[in-house]
Amino acid sequence: MADAVSEMAPRFFNPQQFAALRKLGETLMSSLNGAPGTTEAYAPEFLDFLIGDSPADRQQLYRAGLDALNAAARRRFNKPFGETDAAQATETSLSAPRPVDVRSARRSAGAFLRAAKADVRTATMNSREYVTAGSVGGRRGFGGKGQYGGAHALQARSELRNARRRSAG
Repeated sequence: MADAVSEMAPRFFNPQQFAALRKLGETLMSSLNGAPGTTEAYAPEFLDFLIGDSPADRQQLYRAGLDALNAAARRRFNKPFGETDAAQATETSLSAPRPVDVRSARRSAGAFLRAAKADVRTATMNSREYVTAGSVGGRRGFGGKGQYGGAHALQARSELRNARRRSAG
C-alpha cells in the first residue's frame, strides 16, 4: 500500500511545485538514526492533500513559496529546485527570492519557510512510518504522538489513502 501512495500524482500542486516540496522536505528533515525522513513518511503527499484543503491564503503562500524556490534554483543552477542536489537545495532555501519589493518578498519567503518547516515536521512525525519506526526501535522521544496526536494524524492519512485509492480505481 505504501508504494501506491508514493507513486500518486499530486492533486493540488503542479508537478514542479510538488517536486520542490519533496526536495524541501528532504532538506528540512531527512532520514537520521533509524528515523524515517519526510520522503519515507510520505509527508509531501499528505501536505499536497492538506494544503489543497486549506484556506486560500495558505494555498497561495505555498504555491508562491514553491514557485520562488524553483525560480531561485533556475537562476542559480539552471534547473528547478526539485532537481537540485542536497548542497544546492540548502543554498537555495537559505537565500530569499528577490522580486521587485525585496522587503515584502523576504517577509513572505520567511513566512513560507517557517510554515513549511512546521508542516513538514508535523506531517513526518505524525506519520505511521515514523510512529512505527519509533515503537520498533524503542527509542524514547522518537515515534511518539507528535504535535497533534498520533491517532488523529493516522486517521487523516488513512482517509487520504482511501480517497486516493477510490479516485485511482
